[in-house]
Amino acid sequence: MSIVDELESEVRSYCRAWPTTFQEAQGAVLTDISGKEYTDFFSGAGTLNYGHNNELLKKPLIDYLTSNGVTHGLDMTTAAKTEFLEVFRSRILAPRGLPYKVQFPGPTGTNAVEAALKLVRKVSGRPNVVAFTNAFHGMSLGSLALTGNEDKRAGAGVPLGHVLRVPYDGFAEGVDGLALLDRTLSDGGGGCDRPGAVVVETVQGEGGVNVARVEWLRELSDLCRRHELLLVVDDIQMGCGRTGAFFSFEEAGIVPDVVCLSKSISGYGLPMALVLLRPELDVWRPGEHNGTFRGNNLAFVTGAAALREYWSDSTLEKSTGDLAEEVHERLTGLAASLRTEVSVRGRGLVQGLRFAHAPTAAAVGRRAFELGLLVETSGPRDEVLKLLPPLTIPPATLDAGLATLERAVRELA
Repeated sequence: MSIVDELESEVRSYCRAWPTTFQEAQGAVLTDISGKEYTDFFSGAGTLNYGHNNELLKKPLIDYLTSNGVTHGLDMTTAAKTEFLEVFRSRILAPRGLPYKVQFPGPTGTNAVEAALKLVRKVSGRPNVVAFTNAFHGMSLGSLALTGNEDKRAGAGVPLGHVLRVPYDGFAEGVDGLALLDRTLSDGGGGCDRPGAVVVETVQGEGGVNVARVEWLRELSDLCRRHELLLVVDDIQMGCGRTGAFFSFEEAGIVPDVVCLSKSISGYGLPMALVLLRPELDVWRPGEHNGTFRGNNLAFVTGAAALREYWSDSTLEKSTGDLAEEVHERLTGLAASLRTEVSVRGRGLVQGLRFAHAPTAAAVGRRAFELGLLVETSGPRDEVLKLLPPLTIPPATLDAGLATLERAVRELA
């Protein structure tokens, strides 16, 4: 029995799907202790958009460490935080004309969602929020209340309330969730306590790679304005270039009231999260929301380096679009060649294969691992293979990973 089996909690999951011991990682490749290499189509669940141990980010981090830079700073002002904010404003906010202030909550995505929930409830004076079918927003209680997956919700152990659940775009044929929400809020007999905010993902990654149409997102934004609801976009997995533009909502031309970021905002896989909020919503009292690790200065260093290196122009966005087109064409061709029912979904470099026979997705994932590829499943029945390769993956590595995936699918589907 290994030390992991003997000592670590039964709650562990990824190590069960990929039963090996990883030792090194570089770019889009991980290597285990036996020397076997694995192409990474997982990217730390979207945390490593720029790949493992990116040299452009590693050097500033090493220089900062060797200069005895501040590591832990709560929300004290440090040189690293100041530089990050300056670069974030000049590379991200200013070019897009976005007016946001920046809040540093705890270091994870669910911390950002919890902070956003507290804020919109404080501003609106209403406890209820709108969330969508198949949503995923985190595993702490407030975030979990927004989450749609019944297995994840069951782990809470307490009732999860103050949420009005609405069908997401395309959830069920012939069902218009936004029309239903609009009528419910407009009709005095709707039977729900008026919510104060709507929380949405433009692409539901954990929910099964469900992509909201641009028109749907615009309609949602208009609905929020008409009914005086705050619009919160959870861009934790789909932000930082995953769908092409830095923010996943840019294509729709909307400006949310609040945006949650985490995962790849640090660039290097270091814990970090942001809540972006319109200035007029910044009604916090000092210390009203805090956290011991909201000042991860190492993440400020690598986050600033990532913004400087990759978001000074449109090079990465264009490259992501080109790679995404290649992935989509390969998956579409693969699906068309199979006898079993498989469909392709996705946007940018989050792509998925949905299997009508749900267990096939997990079986393909296991076979892909045996062949040297990391890819996870998503969706309420784990029926979707979700591809999240690094945005910086070399074309040859992407091609090799897709060839491995195609082999696994053909063997099992």
